Amino acid sequence: MTIPGWLDDFLWTYQTLIHDLGINGLLALAMYVVLAVGQLSLGQAAFMGLGAYSGALLSMKLHWPFALVLPASCVAPVLFALAIGVPTLRLSGVYLAIATIGLGEVLRSVYINWDYVGGALGLNGIPERAETWMIFSLLGVALLALFLVGRSRFGRAMEAMREDATAAAAMGINVRRYHLMALVTSAILAGLAGSLGAHEADFISPGEYGFEPAVTILSFALLGGIGNPAAPVAGAWFLTLLPEMMRDLPEIRLALNGAIIVLAVLFLPRGLFGWRMKRRAA
Repeated sequence: MTIPGWLDDFLWTYQTLIHDLGINGLLALAMYVVLAVGQLSLGQAAFMGLGAYSGALLSMKLHWPFALVLPASCVAPVLFALAIGVPTLRLSGVYLAIATIGLGEVLRSVYINWDYVGGALGLNGIPERAETWMIFSLLGVALLALFLVGRSRFGRAMEAMREDATAAAAMGINVRRYHLMALVTSAILAGLAGSLGAHEADFISPGEYGFEPAVTILSFALLGGIGNPAAPVAGAWFLTLLPEMMRDLPEIRLALNGAIIVLAVLFLPRGLFGWRMKRRAA
């Protein structure tokens, strides 16, 4: 099938932006799964960094095929999620957020001081293997899976925990196990996003996985909402496209971006797209 010239030019011009839409969509889902069970974890940027660095090293140092690099790049984030999940999931609210931010900053310091992964200068020359169809296929599969889970018994348990974890535990829901499963799922999604991002941009640096990216990922879900999996993805797409739409207004772009988020939180607490999914009868 021949791609029309105008479409080929469009895809070439906005290729990075299009890829960012898919990658940020995966990151939004990584935040969604923990917020959906009533937890506030800001470790997604750390998981993303682990996926990016492990995927890049597998490609550059060991020359693995990309079909193996993608799933393998999720191993380190999952192990990290399991390692921090048991002690930190006893915390809740802002305390869990602070703990996961701190652990993310520890990892960032490791990247900066470890010459094998490029140190403060980062890694350059990563093979550009992430293609548009790969990114959006993974996003589509993740969205479908989370919609199916949301409409299942597990989805009802997620909603019960989000509303009142104590009451959910009293009803026999194993809250700790569900929280750990959500954190591991978040690690997988963020690790995939990190590996795809590394193989799309051909360069990564420690600064891409610190506090600021963690807050940006949180803003995707706050703006879009967490009533359904598509809502945070829509929020991610809006915030990804906003700088492009305001390219001619760089002096107010960041201020307007922040104002939109604040207004959405104040006046739309369920987000811009916060409608809830219809669930199957028990």
